[in-house]
Parts: sequence; C-alpha cells; structure tokens
Amino acid sequence: MSTPTLLMADVDDLERKKNEALENKWGLRHIIGIMGFFAVGIGYIHRFCLSLAITEMVRSHSKEGKIDVESCPFVLNTTMVIQHTGEFNWGEETQGLILSSFFWGYVINQLPGGLMAERWGVKWVLGFGMFVSSMATLLTPVVSRTLGAWGLICLRIAIGFGQGPLYPSLNVLMSNWSSANERGRLGAIVFAGAQIGNFVSMAISGLIISSLGWTGVFYIFGGIGIAWLIVWLFVYYNSPLEHPYIKEDERTYIITTSGKTHYKDLPPTPWIPILTSVPLWGLIIAQVGHDWGLFTIITDLPKYMKSVLHVSVKENGVISGVPYLGMWFFAILSGWVVDWMIVKLGWGISLVRKMFISIASIGPAIGIVAASYSGCDKVLTSVFFIFGMTIMGAFIPSLKVNALDLSPNYAGTLMAIVGGIGAISGILTPYLVGVLTPNSTLLEWRLVFWISVVVLMGTNIIYLIMGTAKTQWWNDPDQVRSYTEGKEKSKEKETA
Repeated sequence: MSTPTLLMADVDDLERKKNEALENKWGLRHIIGIMGFFAVGIGYIHRFCLSLAITEMVRSHSKEGKIDVESCPFVLNTTMVIQHTGEFNWGEETQGLILSSFFWGYVINQLPGGLMAERWGVKWVLGFGMFVSSMATLLTPVVSRTLGAWGLICLRIAIGFGQGPLYPSLNVLMSNWSSANERGRLGAIVFAGAQIGNFVSMAISGLIISSLGWTGVFYIFGGIGIAWLIVWLFVYYNSPLEHPYIKEDERTYIITTSGKTHYKDLPPTPWIPILTSVPLWGLIIAQVGHDWGLFTIITDLPKYMKSVLHVSVKENGVISGVPYLGMWFFAILSGWVVDWMIVKLGWGISLVRKMFISIASIGPAIGIVAASYSGCDKVLTSVFFIFGMTIMGAFIPSLKVNALDLSPNYAGTLMAIVGGIGAISGILTPYLVGVLTPNSTLLEWRLVFWISVVVLMGTNIIYLIMGTAKTQWWNDPDQVRSYTEGKEKSKEKETA
C-alpha cells in the first residue's frame, strides 16, 4: 500500500530537482527579459533625456533681486545670474509644464494600454508604443524650433501616450514568461532597465551635448529606439506556447510554475472586485509615494545641480546619472536576495515585499534630506544623492512585482491602474518645483526635498497596513465566472 506513495514522492522530488536545475539554467525567458530591459531603458531615456537637455536649451533668467543667504558662490560676485546661452526664452513655470507634459499622455494611455496588452498580446501593443516614442523623440529638435514651447508640450504628450502601455505590457510579459520562483530576479532584470536608462539619459547625454549640442541627444536616442523595435519584432512572441524556438522543457517549466491560468479567453475583467481591493489600493498609494520621490529627482536634479551648485553640463550629466547606476546595481542585488529569502529561507512573500518597499522609502528619504543640508559641497551632495537613490533600487523586486503577486492573470490591468495613478506624481512634481523654486535658491529647493520625504514616508506606512502579496480570489477565472453569474442571478431576482 505504501509503494504508490513512495513513487509519488519520488516523482515530486524529481520534478522539484528538475525545476531547480532549470531555474539556474540560461534560457529563452532570459533573452525575453533582456529585451524587456532594453525596452524600459530606452523608454526612460526618451522620457527623461529632456531633463538635462533643457538646461542647455533655455536661457538662464535673473534671480529677480532675491538674496539667498545660503546661495553657492558663482563666477560673478553678484546675486544676479544671467547667461544667454540657450535658444529658448522659457521661464521656470514653462519648463515645469514641458517636463510634466510627458505624464499627461502617459496617464491617459496606461489603462487602455494594459487592457490591449492582455487581450491582444504584448508584441504589437508595446512595439507600436515604442515606435511612437522613438519617432517623437527624433522630431523634438524640429518641433521645438518651429512650434516653440506648446509644440514641444504636444510632442511630449505623444511620447507619454506611446509609453503608456510600457509597464502594463511588461507585467503581462512577466506573467507569461516568468516562473513565480524567479519573479524577483527576472523582474529585476526587466525593470532595472529604468535605472540604466536614467543613467544613460543623464551621463551620456552630458557627453553628447558637450560635443554635438543638445539636438544630438534626440537624434541618437530616437534612432536607438527604432533599432530596438526591429529586433523586438523578430525575437518576441506573446507566450511560451507560441514561440517556435523555445525548448520544450523550458516551455513546460514556465507554464507549470508561472501561476498564470492559460485560458484562451479570460472572463470579463472583474472591475468591481479589483477597484474595491484593499491590497491594490495599498499598492497604488505606495506607488504614488515612490513616484513622487523618484520623479522629483529624475526631472529636476539636473536643474538643481546647474542652478544651485553651478556645475558644468559634463559634470551635471555624470552627477545626475551615477545615482541610477547605483540603483540598478542594488535592484539586481535585491532581486536575488528577495528570491533567496522566499525560496531558500521560506520567508513569507508579503513580509519580504514590505521589507524591501520600506527600505526603498527610508533610504531615499535619508539621502534627500542629507543632500539638501550639504550646502555647496558638490562632493558631499552627490554622495548623499547617490546613497539615497541607490537604496531606492529595492523597490524593483518588491513594489514593481507586487501587482503580479496579487493577480498574474490581470497583471496588465493592475499595473495600468497602479502606474496610471502613480504617474500623476509625474504631472504634479515638475510643475510644483517650478512654482516653489522661482529663484532656484537652496532654501527653495530644501522645501521641495522635505515635501518628497514626507510623501515617501507617509505612503510607505499606509502600504505596511494595507498591502499584501497574497494572490487575490478574483485572479481565478472560475471564481470570477461564479461571481459574475451570482450577480446576474441577484439582478434577475430583484427584477422578478
């Protein structure tokens, strides 16, 4: 009577060992992950390369006679800083509108992009979005010179619209191509592309601008986007079931361990359960706080380094870019640590996610405050910014994959909701910075940084209370069908 039990145990043990071997073996899913990495990297270059370029595009304005007792010394012994080096006469508020306009289009197309990626597949939805982003980037110099600030704002909205499906699509990609046991690592590979993109958009842009002028940034990075698109169309297929070149053992491994239900047709999206989900709203609030801190730094750190610390464009690019290289490294390291804690140590997924999301909030808060009180010391300021933004990398294998924890089947929709609402921070922060720093003084910027710290810490506390990594009941298509049928029967009884 015990033989079948032993045989079943042996089969389970063999299956477990086979899966462990596949986890440590390079496969097509990793190549797909690298393509996702480059998609995120190029997308972030397109969205944020303007942050550094605009410091050379515009003319610096006078300080309106305002005296900042903690202002950093400049070449001239005066409180008036006037440099007529740029082509465009755009004030701080106008620059804030230009920098925030990307997120207007980005927010609008998050949810539609996620729904399209889930229903029609990632290949063409993401591919078309990146085509729009690349072409609009290529057109930036021409549009800026011919149509001015409002033309550039419209173009930036188009770039945002094209990139709206980026994160929702990549969450669908992850749900199709990643094992639940590898989600932290593969997620770190894919989503850490943002940090490399930020580094390139700052550090490399500084070198390009110093040698080719600000227009070179948009021509080079727009062209790279088109090159990625060509490779993407040949390499990517929407799932392991469709890919003609995947090995059968890897296909089986992904399908059986992903946690995704492989129905040809999912039931209608359960909007009411999703939108009333407490864990989802905890994740949304955490995303808002993270994006507030991140977008404040990404979009406005180059302006701070130039207007407050008076660094050159080369220095500015390096100083503004290095923090994201540190964030990328820490994201990859965190991804391995997260999976090790969950798989090897047996820690609860919710505990690990909350731990790393908290690290990603506390670290940046400390770094931002310390940098704002470092005065005119460029080295010390840079060290604190690098420290804070490096530690923020812990959000990649925690915050960015939490939507997959809640629902692998509706990951695109969840990420669209989370990313769309979170991206509102990207609309508010650049414009708020423009309003709060009309004279670009150290004291004005200190207030900006303190606001970011309060938002980061407050939203993190809320997530600790509301958040979880437990898969929600509405992820199961059969339960969703039962729920829908129950609602319909209740309506029939009410009308009878």
